[in-house]
Amino acid sequence: MTTINLFKTSITEEQKIGEIPNDKQLYKDVFKLAWPSIVERVLVSLVHAVDTMMVGGLGPLAIASIGITQQPTFILLAIIFSLNVGVLSIVARRVGEKNFEMANKVLRQSILLIIVLATILATIGMTFSETFLIWMGADETVLPDATTYFRIILCGFVFNAIGININSALRGAGNTKISMRANITANLINLFLNYLLIEGRLGAPALGVAGAGIATITGQFVAFLISLSALLHKSAVLKISKGDSWKPEFSVLKNVLKISGGAFIDQICLRLGFLMYVRVITSLGMMAYATHQICCIFTNFSFSVGEGISIATSSLVGRNLGAKRPDLSILYGKISSKVGLVVSSILCIIYFTFREPLLMVFTDDLSVVALGSTVMIVVSLANVFQIPQIVQSGALRGAGDTKYIAKVSFISVMVLRPICTFIYCYPLGFGLIGAWFAMITDQIIRLIATYIRFSKGNWVKIKV
Repeated sequence: MTTINLFKTSITEEQKIGEIPNDKQLYKDVFKLAWPSIVERVLVSLVHAVDTMMVGGLGPLAIASIGITQQPTFILLAIIFSLNVGVLSIVARRVGEKNFEMANKVLRQSILLIIVLATILATIGMTFSETFLIWMGADETVLPDATTYFRIILCGFVFNAIGININSALRGAGNTKISMRANITANLINLFLNYLLIEGRLGAPALGVAGAGIATITGQFVAFLISLSALLHKSAVLKISKGDSWKPEFSVLKNVLKISGGAFIDQICLRLGFLMYVRVITSLGMMAYATHQICCIFTNFSFSVGEGISIATSSLVGRNLGAKRPDLSILYGKISSKVGLVVSSILCIIYFTFREPLLMVFTDDLSVVALGSTVMIVVSLANVFQIPQIVQSGALRGAGDTKYIAKVSFISVMVLRPICTFIYCYPLGFGLIGAWFAMITDQIIRLIATYIRFSKGNWVKIKV
């Protein structure tokens, strides 16, 4: 058994296979891949934050109407996200093996599958949009606007899903900059159209929440076009060329689906767990939920930073395992975990110190700011556990160890978090603060579980 000490940026002589770069080079490799991914993931989270910020001028209920659509959207995206975990992992392995032909076959086959799945999911979402939102706890004060926003977002669902898929394949090949550029452009477009359409400026109609939805899907469509264009360069590692076969080949996707199966269970557990979690919170009232939604923007930001580092870790781990260098995979996993811990500590200090000014960016409602200020103390502490957990999960996913992550999500997110939320909020009487105590409990459990799994080192032997 390969035992790994996460606290040391080194490996044993027994684990060493070939020449090891110095620490400076290892950190440089991680940052080279991580910073575009961090920027990209942060910008994705900022799409929602910008919508919330600019809709905030319409009042807390408008914020709640957008926020309550988030979990139904992520539930529909769960299949897409899980498939892309497999795509990233397999493309990274094949590129590490220098098998570029198979890497491109995986890309084409996954695009075909995504088009079919996204069309079906968007149709289901559109048909049952009101039902989904009522399940989430939407009442008559937010349901009309929430339904409108949700349906508009679903109009761009297919293009968004394809763009996410392409970006996952590019990350697996080590190209994290394309998705960053795509999302920078998308955010600029989203911001400009929000300015025009939410309150009606420069002669544009005042569409309120609907305007925010139109701005979001327009940005997503442009991001899709930018990601697609990256595949049209003849010199690219991953590319679409004239004469490529687009005939469905299940054998090509076999390993992708094998890894994606575990990731799908992980995603479903996460989404159903979050759904039950949010459902308890909405029972506290729409004003409490509006406060919760604003505070979630900061945890989403932290998650995005962690996810950016995690994406880089998955790619480095997968490609080095493909190149028969598990020793480098271990080192990149350890260094990424250290980077995650440092970043999480910095965000903890920022959130705690500036919690009230940060909240007032999104709302001037003093009751929301007062409650949110207390919640932000828990949010700041949660960072210390959240980001390292996400990074270590990324290392395990890059190795194809998705079934273990799924088991952890089932136990911690789908079972324990909703139970703890209910107990903390009602029997113990903590209200909204109790929901955040449950969140930090979940993060601690998942961090311990991923730390133990990574440290044992059996993931380096997984074949994909």
